[in-house]
Amino acid sequence: MTENAPAEPGYDAVVLAGGAARRLGGTDKPGVRVGGRALLDRVLAACADARTTVVVADPRPTARAVRWTREEPAGGGPLAALDAGLRHSGAPHVIVLSADLPFLREGTVRRLLAALRADTADGVLLTDADGRDQPLVAAYRAAALRRGLTALTAEHGSLTGLPLRRLTGGLVLTRLTDPVAAFDCDTWDDIAIARARIREHEHVLDEWISAVKDELGIDLDVDTGALLDLARDAAHGVARPAAPLTTFLVGYAAARAEGGPEAVAEACRRAAALAQRWAQEDTGDAKPDAAPGTSPDAG
Repeated sequence: MTENAPAEPGYDAVVLAGGAARRLGGTDKPGVRVGGRALLDRVLAACADARTTVVVADPRPTARAVRWTREEPAGGGPLAALDAGLRHSGAPHVIVLSADLPFLREGTVRRLLAALRADTADGVLLTDADGRDQPLVAAYRAAALRRGLTALTAEHGSLTGLPLRRLTGGLVLTRLTDPVAAFDCDTWDDIAIARARIREHEHVLDEWISAVKDELGIDLDVDTGALLDLARDAAHGVARPAAPLTTFLVGYAAARAEGGPEAVAEACRRAAALAQRWAQEDTGDAKPDAAPGTSPDAG
């Protein structure tokens, strides 16, 4: 984006989290934990840069602040819930999400919004591994949703009990395929699959870091590779316990400097250089840094 280019319009997020979860035996599905985090918190993390995030459900503790609302009557179904959420939204574009998406990420939300802005369609939604539409993982033009909801209310007198397809069937939609992000947890088998996947080798570190950041209220992207390299150098060049202590001190130094990723990178660079100097002193052919005549035995 050039300096004089207009800013992209902001978006709001509406998260539907008040379903009955019958296939989970009535369990509080948004509160079920995957990777140590509630499903609802995982979804909220994916839309953290929304101008306003509205959760349609009874209020509960969450990892970040949101606006709560409820459809009338409670349990009136997805269209009634969506209508209740939209009443608190003023953005031209709205991300509509269910609260049971363990693998949704900010990148997917950005991709949905970018596709919507680049097209004239009423919405852009994901399809799952079987090619089925997932209208609760989607970006919509708020005006199109409101027109559709108004028409359905006029036709039926109420939105209570109406299926979501009564709305989406009248919209012009574009589809993106992303089976992972579209994976939702409807059964305990789905929960087990999600919990197993995040513990796979290629996912576990990113999942753990995301979980820790959410738990500690940290919104900071850092170079994980550089920190791991520093931990390795401290463990090998100094002592194994030096690895976690050094990375802690790097984070503490960056916080004291009131810096962001750049402060972490600079502290990491300096600590890594120190670890290398420390290790060099332990080699047989290491040359002293001190000037002649300044050793402890001199004089």
